[in-house]
Amino acid sequence: MIAGVQAISGTLQGVTQLHIMKRTQALFSKECKRLLRRMPPIGRDNKKGLLLLLLAAFGLCWMHYKSDPKPVRTSIVHLFEWRWTDVADECERYLAPNGFAGVQVSPPNENLVIMTPWRPWWERYQPISYKLCSRSGNENEFRDMVTRCNNVGINIFVDAVINHMCGSGAGSGHRGTCESYFNAGVRYFPAVPYFTFDFNDRICKTPSGDIENYSDPIQVRNCRLSGLVDLAQSREDVRSKIAGYMNHLIDLGVAGFRIDASKHIWPKDINAILSKVNNLNTRWFTKGSRPFIYQEVIDLGGEGVQSSEYFRNGRVTEFRYGMQLGTVLHKWNGEKMANLKSLGENWSLMPSDKAIVFVDNHDNQRGHGAGGASILTFWNPRLYKMAVGFMLAHPYGFTRIISSYRWPRDIQHGKDLNDWVGPPSNSDGTIKPVTINPDGSCGNGWVCEHRWTQIRNMVIFRNVVHRQPITNWWDNNNNQIAFGREAKGFIVFNNDDRNLSISLPTGLPAGIYCDVISGQKEGNLCTGIQIHIAASGVGDFQINSQAEDPFIAIHVEAKL
Repeated sequence: MIAGVQAISGTLQGVTQLHIMKRTQALFSKECKRLLRRMPPIGRDNKKGLLLLLLAAFGLCWMHYKSDPKPVRTSIVHLFEWRWTDVADECERYLAPNGFAGVQVSPPNENLVIMTPWRPWWERYQPISYKLCSRSGNENEFRDMVTRCNNVGINIFVDAVINHMCGSGAGSGHRGTCESYFNAGVRYFPAVPYFTFDFNDRICKTPSGDIENYSDPIQVRNCRLSGLVDLAQSREDVRSKIAGYMNHLIDLGVAGFRIDASKHIWPKDINAILSKVNNLNTRWFTKGSRPFIYQEVIDLGGEGVQSSEYFRNGRVTEFRYGMQLGTVLHKWNGEKMANLKSLGENWSLMPSDKAIVFVDNHDNQRGHGAGGASILTFWNPRLYKMAVGFMLAHPYGFTRIISSYRWPRDIQHGKDLNDWVGPPSNSDGTIKPVTINPDGSCGNGWVCEHRWTQIRNMVIFRNVVHRQPITNWWDNNNNQIAFGREAKGFIVFNNDDRNLSISLPTGLPAGIYCDVISGQKEGNLCTGIQIHIAASGVGDFQINSQAEDPFIAIHVEAKL
């Protein structure tokens, strides 16, 4: 369950600073403009303000957040369930030096402590209050993390759980991570405070009170998601309390939000909440900068809620991307990599400038959410690295990478019975630190896909080739493909059962390049395969079908 932001460059105290910026303009909807044009010229200016206020009151005008991205760093990483102290360290020691734009962090607010099953990851998605105390740390640790990350140009995006509170059957007591009192049965959360009338029970029409038919958009928005008590975002006081929580985070330096379960909130209510959200903190961001918003909407087609309804509020998660890319790399249903030449809206994906794309996320890598068996994860590292490599080489969407932890899978009849298991923890439930091994990998049960050499170097590749069109596409009409990004980079994949050996025009300047998949450029040396590009721009590529990483990527900053 997950939220979006635009990165632009700037300078702060001599450090190149990445600002995620949304130039926000209050744009009239087409309906508002049409009505204004019909007004006579005399008195139009005097009446315009009053008219717009009236239209807004009746929901006819919509504040539209227009994105104007100017990214220098182009990918964010979800450090799933990391402690704030570890996130801060990672910003300084690894993410900033390696070209990452930002971090999506787990929900920082107080949540229900669940003991059966023992401390599952999804307890973080059952709020008790908006106090900043969670398994990841307290408010002081959160503030320090945001400050340290911003100071090195890494922006923080918060996973904002604002659709609901905890489960309706959670009972009452002080079983929150801050020990705040609550009574879920009577919808009483005094630490916010929320009361019975702040929830949608009175307007949900299903017998169970839960969503029973996903083809009915009213049910999807007004009834309980998996029993979680559903907030009434149509109420002004609920909107204000949510905005107050988000504004507190912005004051601390947060750059944007993933809005969890956006599919279950009316788009107009999200817009109304965002209209109350402040500009970003000018300590790190240009005056007037708006938070980057990305909304979690699972839309695989055929349901009552469509992703396009949310475009006016910000970017939207494109779950079909990882599902379809996984199907191609698995070579299922007759799919082949040659078909990726037309990847984009031709595949029924949303427009590129609206999409947040990912190979997997914290939900679907466990079989939750969307995608099923086609989703590639770290459990299948060979295909996974190819999928992430393709995503980062291809210009479609704004890219997010997951950084996971291992858990003891117990797959029976196609379902993982341990899909609930939380992060590596001590016996008292506290999260274990992310330790770094001498080879740069992570210990203590943390996977750290973002630290895999191939993925890290493809993050840099995407930065180098940013805004360059695809050129010199080649394929063998099967599962060997190659393409360039104008004169900045070139990548070759071999997902066939036979070796690849071919000369291809790359569009790159002549010279010797270091393959950033098998190694990297270190000074004037290359620790991996060297690729010679002739004066004509042609290079020779060989990839064994049994290679551990059957792809090669070169770019102008890896030229020797």
